Amino acid sequence: MSERFRTALTFDAEHPDRPGSPGAAERILDVLEEAGARATFFLQSRWAMANPDLARRIADAGHLVGNHSTYHARMTLFSDDGIRVDVRRAGDTIAELAGVDPRPWFRCPFGDGHDDRRVLDVLEELGYANVHWHVESEDWEPWRTPAEIGQASVEGAIQHGDGAVVLLHTWTRATAAAMPIVLEGFERAKASFVTIDELEELP
Repeated sequence: MSERFRTALTFDAEHPDRPGSPGAAERILDVLEEAGARATFFLQSRWAMANPDLARRIADAGHLVGNHSTYHARMTLFSDDGIRVDVRRAGDTIAELAGVDPRPWFRCPFGDGHDDRRVLDVLEELGYANVHWHVESEDWEPWRTPAEIGQASVEGAIQHGDGAVVLLHTWTRATAAAMPIVLEGFERAKASFVTIDELEELP
């Protein structure tokens, strides 16, 4: 690993397709604040509508905000116009509720479309660049424990090296419980936390 080891923690804030854990997002924000760590949050606009105070808190805390669509549907299933409508609507809503423009950062729901030229061209037309990830801990799986999420996040980033983009989610209790493990692991690895706009190359 190079002397410089930057890690970008990224969180998808969305309505999950399975039961979520009330209070998980608040706990994640609390732990980040206590550690003085900035992260990147991709907001689904319908989630932001249901949680306007949290959307504003994310932005006010200095975290970077990106667009995670309106309906959290797979981008490859949309027509070009369908992508335009969904992404524009999400951007407008996020800007209104969080108080910041999410452009140019977008993350395709489920990662679907991140390697599809048609989807990427429409996003570019709208002023967005898709941000995928290098490391995933499968924190959305109900059987994943906080220790497993923490270990997978840290070890995966170390294996990638400088500039690792880590995927996490705001709605799972295990992810919230894993945050102290994640932060302590990266501290031992002498990592510095950055937002994605500080990286020269993105996945």
